[in-house]
Amino acid sequence: MDKAGETRPWGGFVVLEEGPGFKVKRISVKPGGRLSLQSHRHRSEHWTVVNGTATVTVHDQVAELTRGQSTDIPLGARHRLENFHGETVEVIEVQFGEVLSEDDITRHADVYHRS
Repeated sequence: MDKAGETRPWGGFVVLEEGPGFKVKRISVKPGGRLSLQSHRHRSEHWTVVNGTATVTVHDQVAELTRGQSTDIPLGARHRLENFHGETVEVIEVQFGEVLSEDDITRHADVYHRS
């Protein structure tokens, strides 16, 4: 990731814009990467795939999304973003809520042992 971004075991993210009640990120998930199965107490999210094929879990529903496809992550929903393909997945994430902190993550399962 560039200097403004944050690196994670699965890839990383860059905050593109933020203001009262919203934050916009570009999330990059490297091939084989997978975010934790997580939920948030203070925010909902909207994901739009801009590159690659993302495997997205929301509640118990799993779907493959490609460029231009999107999904909503309701407040409190268990969700995950995964990349089972050979190219980097990039997603634009728009967060909505009064608290938009990286601390607002409850991990339910994590292959990187951060739960």
